[in-house]
Amino acid sequence: MIPATAVAGAIVFGMANGAIAASFAVSGQTFKVSASKLDGEGFTQYGGMVTEKSSGKTHPVAVSGIASAKLYDLCQSVKVPNLPVVLTINAGGGGDPATATDLLLDIERLEGDATFTNIDIGVDETDIGGQRAGGFGQRSEKVVITDLKQVAWSTTAGTFTLKGLKLKVNVGADAKECFVTTD
Repeated sequence: MIPATAVAGAIVFGMANGAIAASFAVSGQTFKVSASKLDGEGFTQYGGMVTEKSSGKTHPVAVSGIASAKLYDLCQSVKVPNLPVVLTINAGGGGDPATATDLLLDIERLEGDATFTNIDIGVDETDIGGQRAGGFGQRSEKVVITDLKQVAWSTTAGTFTLKGLKLKVNVGADAKECFVTTD
């Protein structure tokens, strides 16, 4: 648990010193991220809220922090509202993963097969970067998620290295997102 505690402390220190964004206004839409595998060190998670800048509407999220991550076969997609247009970013294919440090994600939905190493469930969220004393949190030294499908409001990172980056604006019949949400 010492490495997970150190990571959580570093995240809290980073938030307190402005190195990691603790909260900011989000756009009025979510985006999708998929990966064949996420391999992360130093995982933390607790509940939170995000607020849309334009409308002021708030949304509940799972705030997830990962000190360092490798993402294989990464796909990110953003659908343009009311148009048959989707912006996609692909990276980390061919066994050469995209990498990130100090990830902080505001997640609305997450699917996949997950394995947590040395998990500590029921931690007070203020001990791992959250702001509500008595709020529920969890942390683990390591997390591996295969067949990752995530819908998020925001992502911040200290560094995000996208190996083999491909960005494309897809229109009409080609305007497909990384995955289809079933419900």
